[in-house]
Amino acid sequence: MTTVTRRAFSALAATALAAVMIGQTVLPAAAQELKSLHILAPSSAGSGYDQLARAVQGILQEDKLVGAVEVQNVAGGGGTVGLSQFVTTKPRHPSALVIGFALVGGVLTTKSAVTLDQTVPVARLIGEADAIVVPVNSDIKTMADLVERLKADPSAVSWAGGSIGGVDHVAAGLIAKTVGVDPKKINYVVHAGGGEVLASTLGGHATVGISGYEEFRAQVDAGQLRALAVTGEERIKGVDVPTLKEAGVDLAVMNWRGIMAHPKADEKDRAALEAAIATLVKTPQWQEALAKRGWIDSYLPAKEFGEFLAEEQKRVESALKEVGLL
Repeated sequence: MTTVTRRAFSALAATALAAVMIGQTVLPAAAQELKSLHILAPSSAGSGYDQLARAVQGILQEDKLVGAVEVQNVAGGGGTVGLSQFVTTKPRHPSALVIGFALVGGVLTTKSAVTLDQTVPVARLIGEADAIVVPVNSDIKTMADLVERLKADPSAVSWAGGSIGGVDHVAAGLIAKTVGVDPKKINYVVHAGGGEVLASTLGGHATVGISGYEEFRAQVDAGQLRALAVTGEERIKGVDVPTLKEAGVDLAVMNWRGIMAHPKADEKDRAALEAAIATLVKTPQWQEALAKRGWIDSYLPAKEFGEFLAEEQKRVESALKEVGLL
């Protein structure tokens, strides 16, 4: 029989522990306590909310930041149907909601009885520029061509975009206003999510599509859609598409998305979720997701996100009034 001294045993144990931890993320203690998570994306599959929810789900599970993660899609009402269900349903597991500019606008334009003030900020995660696209066979070749059409007859230019009061709708209205067209006269057609916007634009049912660039990327790369401009202050890295300002429209509009906790979440679960997300944004997988999808890293922890959200609700309300939606 082999005899192992206490010192030798301690060395062996330390070696074994180090071997187990190689290649694994070292987690905050709080993050290890969250055994499961339900994420509600208040829109259809393939939408920007859904894409973020699925990316977060994959990394949380892959890096073992959380146990089982379930994503649920609930579309309708500019996100307010999902918001209402999230707030009023008693969750079986710790529960989170993906939100963004569109849901802030949806609450205002639908006069929703349930508001974002009934949820609890966890983190802002990303920023994203919209893209303005047309079918590749369209005779609209540039933003200047689109502006010319708008000035000639704004009602003849149909815009396929997301929910009423969302960033797509606001951006379309502000583009019209910036080029001297009454934003109340634009022909904006509401769709439940980016997948429907894409289908409508590809099918020729709309003159122009407006949504997050990632939702059009594959079709732009395949030569089925032509991107006229992106709405951010800067070009998307690796994408040869001008900004609105470069294309002659003096405007920049950015979307953002983040995570909220259920109002009835206990402090331990909420702290565990905040810790898990704080760890997630430092992982190589998250950096890969940002680069792959053209997302801008806009992480803010809970306190700062709550302060941003309070101000953002005021800014969005002002923008909606500016384009005649309130």
